[in-house]
Amino acid sequence: MPITPTEKIWMNGTLVPWDQAQVHVLTHTLHYGTGVFEGIRAYETADGPGIFRLTDHIRRLHESARIVGMPMPYSIEELVAATKATVASTGLASCYIRPIAYFGYGEMGLNTLPCSVDVAIACWPWGAYLGDDALTKGVRMKISSWTRHDHNTMPPAAKTTGNYVNSSLAKVEALNAGYDEAIMLNPQGFVSECTGENIFVARHGRLITPPLSAGALEGITQSTVTAIARDLGFEVEVGNLARSDLYIAEEAFVCGTAAEVSAVASVDDREIPVGPMTRAIGEEYARTVQGRVDRYKDWVEHAE
Repeated sequence: MPITPTEKIWMNGTLVPWDQAQVHVLTHTLHYGTGVFEGIRAYETADGPGIFRLTDHIRRLHESARIVGMPMPYSIEELVAATKATVASTGLASCYIRPIAYFGYGEMGLNTLPCSVDVAIACWPWGAYLGDDALTKGVRMKISSWTRHDHNTMPPAAKTTGNYVNSSLAKVEALNAGYDEAIMLNPQGFVSECTGENIFVARHGRLITPPLSAGALEGITQSTVTAIARDLGFEVEVGNLARSDLYIAEEAFVCGTAAEVSAVASVDDREIPVGPMTRAIGEEYARTVQGRVDRYKDWVEHAE
């Protein structure tokens, strides 16, 4: 989806014009994929742009940095404030937000220890990642030929730029084959996650989502959906899923900041109905991110 420029991007403590937010071609992370990032959304609410679970996202950014040994030059509180200021500078009622921390220009080679750490935050308008009708009609999925990272190969718990080469290969493979998205299995053959979303599968009237040990990212939307589902009275458990569990699912959906809640219409051409749990959770999620559900209002932080 094309990026629509906005007025400013926050870089290392300063809001700079969009076209001046540049990095050197020899920036370390460009060569070695050692950056960490987040995807966050701000939604239009009655009280102005509401950034959904902002502090949780920035906390995970810090945790990703710790996993890869990156010293963060800004605190969680400083980056929360910077994100709010960046969103406010755009004048947009809603937007997608991309904070990224990366090893900068000045050192080359695999050793990151001498490298500086730079941080940037950009915002732009971005619609539904898997389509406007993804909740009601669902998306077509395929099992990828690419295996999700093992924990001792690339840490899947860290949201690092390099990890997403794995996801990009799987995504493009799925699109070229005529599908909307890919589902990735771990080296043991269990379902891990999609290229940018966690997955929930309904079996015997309960929802199951893969554990972190299967290689899934600890999704913030995943935890949001789990809370919403349980509050709606649905049973949710964390457990391993085999490929065959997808084929005989009673219903299934994927979730993530970009994709929000999107129903799964089929996996490897095995049709899956868009069921009542998926619809109820997706509708409640939409109300939640817009600040319209009192019990979840603390998840919405407003830009300054």
